[in-house]
Amino acid sequence: MSVLLVGPEPAAAAAVRAALAAHARGPCRIEQVDTLSRAHDSLVIGGADVMLVNPALPHSGGDALEQAKLAAPDALILPLDESQTTDENWLPAILRYISRRKSADSILRVAEEALFEEKERAQVTLNSIGDAVLVTDTGGHVTYLNRMAEYMTGWSTGEALGQPLSTVFNIVDGETGETAPNPAVSAMNEDRTVGLIANCILLQRNGKGVGIEDSAAPIHDRDGAVTGAVIIFRDVSQSLTETRKMAYLAQHDPLTGLPNRALLTERLRQAISLARRHHTQVALLFLDLDHFKQINDSLGHAVGDQALCAIANRLSACVRSTDTVCRLGGDEFVILLGDIDSPDDAAHIAEKARATITTPLRVSGHTLEVSASVGISIHPEHGADAEAIIRHADTAMYHAKANGRDGYGFFQVGMNRRTAVQRSLGTDSAITPDTATLGLRYLPQFNLASGRIVGVEALLRWADRERGVMTPDACLPGGEREKLSLAVGQWIVSEVCRQSLAWEASGLPPLPISFNVSAVQFRDAAFVDCVRDAIRTSGVEAHRIILEVSETVLVQDAGSAGATLTELSDIGVQLAIDHFGTGNLGLLHLKGFPIQVLKIDRSCVRGLGTAADATVTVNMALALGKCLGHRVIACGVETAEQVRFLQARACDAAQGLYLHHPLGPEDLALLLASKRLPAFHAHAVV
Repeated sequence: MSVLLVGPEPAAAAAVRAALAAHARGPCRIEQVDTLSRAHDSLVIGGADVMLVNPALPHSGGDALEQAKLAAPDALILPLDESQTTDENWLPAILRYISRRKSADSILRVAEEALFEEKERAQVTLNSIGDAVLVTDTGGHVTYLNRMAEYMTGWSTGEALGQPLSTVFNIVDGETGETAPNPAVSAMNEDRTVGLIANCILLQRNGKGVGIEDSAAPIHDRDGAVTGAVIIFRDVSQSLTETRKMAYLAQHDPLTGLPNRALLTERLRQAISLARRHHTQVALLFLDLDHFKQINDSLGHAVGDQALCAIANRLSACVRSTDTVCRLGGDEFVILLGDIDSPDDAAHIAEKARATITTPLRVSGHTLEVSASVGISIHPEHGADAEAIIRHADTAMYHAKANGRDGYGFFQVGMNRRTAVQRSLGTDSAITPDTATLGLRYLPQFNLASGRIVGVEALLRWADRERGVMTPDACLPGGEREKLSLAVGQWIVSEVCRQSLAWEASGLPPLPISFNVSAVQFRDAAFVDCVRDAIRTSGVEAHRIILEVSETVLVQDAGSAGATLTELSDIGVQLAIDHFGTGNLGLLHLKGFPIQVLKIDRSCVRGLGTAADATVTVNMALALGKCLGHRVIACGVETAEQVRFLQARACDAAQGLYLHHPLGPEDLALLLASKRLPAFHAHAVV
């Protein structure tokens, strides 16, 4: 403690010194000066806790005393005279007061320092966080903004303080553009934390809108009364943009921008729901580009991707705005036609889509010719839900591709099982002609006049422990979808040549063997060489081999087909038109092709006597055969009435289950050796 005595009487000074020595706790510094001016100088240099001033000094109540007070504003200034020093309790009371005040001052300084540090820490924290913080009083006036709030609102703290909250924090509904409820007002009125409305937009001071989110909470005093509110908000514009972008990518193909399978399924379900309500139909067209892999392999994926984008644009341009064109990946596209009147509408779009795809593409200096196979399914005829409609359109596409590609077809009941087998054969890399159980069965062909067997048709069978023995419809189309078809086709050519020689070696008379050539095999550039090599290697006489080519395959590209047929004819093999009566092969082409045999399709034979158009087709085929010098064979004969009809019109030969079922090579050899006649001609001369 320090005491400054100013102009004391000697007795008073002695009394003060004695009292301090007796009652002061701890060290005590006593200084004595004669005048107030000297007291001022002393206070400036060392300060004092107590200044005792003799009131009898000149100027003790004037400016000199005020100057002294300014020099030591915290010092206790008291008068000092002889009457006070005689009171034993006076100075001890002063000392106790000074001690208590110093203790209180120390505590206050510690508290003030702690408060400052806490306030500084809070200020640094609020200015460091990424969220904006804005505080308002109960009157709705701004009392605080952190730096992020300044940045987001465009208002500085100095400009914003005291401003109405709606001026600084101007928010609107992002959907309607209307002024949004202020969360701070709701937080204070309801005394609870309140969230912002969804899709809330903050209008900054410059007029720009920013998407924000978060909440407001009330501020309370120590008695629990609401004194204001704090709003915490953040910029969500970028996250909203990213969310929208992710949602778009989840439903669209990244290459073409078309809807993907997820969005297709959603829209198809909606279309089916509307169709049920309005009693209309929905069509789904499944398109697969033919041999598109060759473009990627020969020109690169960059060119292939450009071609896919061009095809996507073409498909989008050939449908209505209410329809949907999707890319499922690879070279597969889907067209969803909602609210159609009949399947003819789907067929029209299928033709239109094929036409726009087949128009040559010019990509990176290359002219590309592309075609597509299209499968069509209709709701409700072909399925009740979206999954069934997609699956059945895919199935129909497989069959369109197996029937020669560059065409379209509707789903039919019975396709599903065949397609499942086709896919398993086309994708099972472990199945090859060397490891699979392939076999041929031979269907006899009978001369309808003599009853003799005049030839056989080789039918492919696939034997598998799990799948059993499968028919040609279940086997060949599946092989056609992949490279397996060519290997199977080559095996058939070699096996037919080998079997012909085997029968001859066993003493049986030479017998023509025919077999069907698939569309993929016929169009393969190596097919003619394959036939030539098989005949040369085996040594079989070429004219014993009859190659059957579908009328549909010949119709699709008569010029190219004619050239291939001519090359085959030059080898010496015989040629037959299979499924005759189902296509539109012109008479001019028929005359120009080096054909020896016409095989009337089973659908025409089945309709004999019941369908006028079938009867006309069969009569026409028989007349053409006679006119052009071709042998005519009726396929699929199943009744005696059909046999009598064909006999009456001098049909050359027939085959079918009524006449005989297919046989293995050993059983057929026994049948040929027995020389038995079929039931329809029991009295024929062999």
